[in-house]
Amino acid sequence: MVPLSQARAHALPSQRSRMIHVQGLTKTYRGRAVVDGISFEAGRGEIVGFLGPNGAGKSTTMRILSGFLLPTAGKVEIAGHDVVEQSLAARRHVGYMPEDVPLYPEMRVEEYLRYRAGIKGVARDRLTAQVEATMERCGVAQVRRKLIGTLSKGYRQRIGLADALVHDPSILILDEPTNGLDPNQIRSVREIIRSLAGQHTVLLSTHILAEVEAVCERVIILDGGQIRATGDPATLARRLERGSRVTLEARGATEAVLRKIQGVTKITSDALADDWTRFHLDVQGTEDPRETIFRTASREQWTLRHLSMEPATLEEIFAGLTAPQPQ
Repeated sequence: MVPLSQARAHALPSQRSRMIHVQGLTKTYRGRAVVDGISFEAGRGEIVGFLGPNGAGKSTTMRILSGFLLPTAGKVEIAGHDVVEQSLAARRHVGYMPEDVPLYPEMRVEEYLRYRAGIKGVARDRLTAQVEATMERCGVAQVRRKLIGTLSKGYRQRIGLADALVHDPSILILDEPTNGLDPNQIRSVREIIRSLAGQHTVLLSTHILAEVEAVCERVIILDGGQIRATGDPATLARRLERGSRVTLEARGATEAVLRKIQGVTKITSDALADDWTRFHLDVQGTEDPRETIFRTASREQWTLRHLSMEPATLEEIFAGLTAPQPQ
């Protein structure tokens, strides 16, 4: 596991101004810390994934960043504004989409978004154009005159995203934005989020591993109210030394010979038809043994028909970081 002393603070990505700054954030309920002294930053235009199991502290952290909860301790700045001492100024920079989007089912889509834009301070001379652009961006313009209560879950999620975007905030905080959607709806919402990169800083909370792999350039992994690791999947894999997995299919190959190859930590195999065998080799760290395997196959006179390597998946990284440790 990555030492918490390394995981609690993360340097801001280079060449990006700081939009979210969290230092030593703690939130306790009845004496129990649900968020326990976490620190992280996010730069302008960056999409950052908040990944963790249910109860990890993701939603609590996002509600504090959005101004809906007060922290017990620590400092949080949004676009340079303290969320406690300069709450209104901080909230003007934030578009927040909670997990369960609170919509007015009796209102029509355009009517609702105009109402929300007005509440959020969009100037009257800009309001019509801003609502129109937001509806187009979020794919709800075609249902602008429909009652929200008659629309599908997918459309309601997109309306919630449009609500978060309608005042053109510099920071978007999205809590489980694809929760309860079918695969096609998930793909649609992900495409919208991906389109925000570079224009808005996005903090995306999810417990779905594929979600952050699909849309996020950096991931922060939480568990038990603490940050266990932060970085892109490749960086996390190197920290964990989980390395990569090599797959080869060969005739005549033996595990005994493959185990001698540097970096190989584990081998599994499956017998295939016509005396072929498929081997899966777990490789430590950044070692790439494919050239060595090819030379070995030539020397041992194996017949080799497939050789490939894949990096550790985010799922494997997450399991390694959050699995219970032996006592």
